[in-house]
Amino acid sequence: MTATERRELAQIEAPYGRRVRLDELVHESGMKMLRVTIREGSRFTILEIDAPTAAQWGDAMRQWSDDKTDFGKKD
Repeated sequence: MTATERRELAQIEAPYGRRVRLDELVHESGMKMLRVTIREGSRFTILEIDAPTAAQWGDAMRQWSDDKTDFGKKD
C-alpha cells in the first residue's frame, strides 16, 4: 500500500444535515488530488479530482451562485 498525505482544506455544513469536506491528497508519487467527501446521513460520496477539474467545477459553482445571490457581485 502506498503512503498518501492528507490535509484538510474545509468543512462545509450544507442544507438538510449534509456535510461537505475538502481534503488535499498528496500521493507517494507526488500527484496531488482534491478529495471531495459528501456525507448525507450514513451515506458517503467520495470523489478525487485533479486541479483542472476542480477549477472547472469551482467556476461553474461560482457562476451559479452569483446568478442566485448578491454574493460576489460588485456595484
